[in-house]
Amino acid sequence: MRINYNVQAMNANLALNKADARVSKTIGRLSSGLKISAAKDEPSGYAISKRMNLQIEGLSRATQSSNDAINIISIADGALQEVTDMVTRMSELAVKGATDTITDDDRTLIQQEIAQLKKEIQRVADTTEFNGQTLLDGSFDLKGYTDDPNLSVKVATYSDETPAGKYALPSGISLVWNGSQLDAAATITANDPPAVTFPAPYPANTKVSAVDGTLLTITGDGDFSITLDVEGLNGAGSIPAMNMDITGIGAMDMQIGANEDQIIGIRIPALSLKLMSIDDADASTQPGAAKLIEDAKTALTYVNDLRSRLGAYQNRLEHTVETLGVTSEALTSAYSGLVDADMAEEAVEYSTAQILTEAATSVLAQANDRPSSALQLLQ
Repeated sequence: MRINYNVQAMNANLALNKADARVSKTIGRLSSGLKISAAKDEPSGYAISKRMNLQIEGLSRATQSSNDAINIISIADGALQEVTDMVTRMSELAVKGATDTITDDDRTLIQQEIAQLKKEIQRVADTTEFNGQTLLDGSFDLKGYTDDPNLSVKVATYSDETPAGKYALPSGISLVWNGSQLDAAATITANDPPAVTFPAPYPANTKVSAVDGTLLTITGDGDFSITLDVEGLNGAGSIPAMNMDITGIGAMDMQIGANEDQIIGIRIPALSLKLMSIDDADASTQPGAAKLIEDAKTALTYVNDLRSRLGAYQNRLEHTVETLGVTSEALTSAYSGLVDADMAEEAVEYSTAQILTEAATSVLAQANDRPSSALQLLQ
């Protein structure tokens, strides 16, 4: 019998400390509901859970970004619906003005309404906004530039299928004007003499043609298309040689994923009277009204193409939101399985640890009392 070192009490104390640690750990899990709340609980699991949680939070923000994009498109499409109605009204007025049963004075009244409709279309283009950003003025269209120092030739727009890059605009593209407007029939193409040679990287069958007003289009195989505004060359006999920079950038980039480069570029072409071919709409005369009938059809086609583009974006984004929701749900389930505590299992563990703690406490008390029996040997 020894009294200096009570090994039995030390063993009982060690068991009590272990049981108490189990109780503390289980209480922590029961109170927080988490199986992994610190790196010491499970280092690898903790690292995995944090990375997974980062992904889940990113998906949540991406979903909000996608919904914002849908709202932006809805705003733009709502404005374009009004533009559609106004163009339709202009067509009705043009048909009314094209008949000889009314006088030029009547057509003057018709033109007054058309002028107001044109102003309203331009106002819609200039003021339709989301969060302070104008949507229909070309701010979110793909950008292109020329190196013309006088800015007499500008890149108005180009198709999605036009590859980004540097394009040389060769000399030899003649211009024939009818007043301040291009004469489409007299403007040469690459297939008519004198032929224009387009250097690489233009596609095959590239040609130039005039659009109503002061616009030229360069088209080629594969839906290649670049539209130039040559209003600054009014009266000039040809386009001087210059270079174009088709950047391929400028669309509204929306983050639709939790990782880098998971974006969708929403391209919103400019809504303008010139691109709609109604900037010179004038129904004050019978010939002008007759011309406006066709111009209104062209304008409506332009607006319909723009709305169709936006509708396709919206459908895609709605599918994106659904996909993000499914992915987030699956990741959340996996994350929960990794870090959430099984409350039933932890309750059983708590009961076991609590009983062991009480047993160890009782045994430690008895072990501490054993050395006192040594006093009986001294009596």
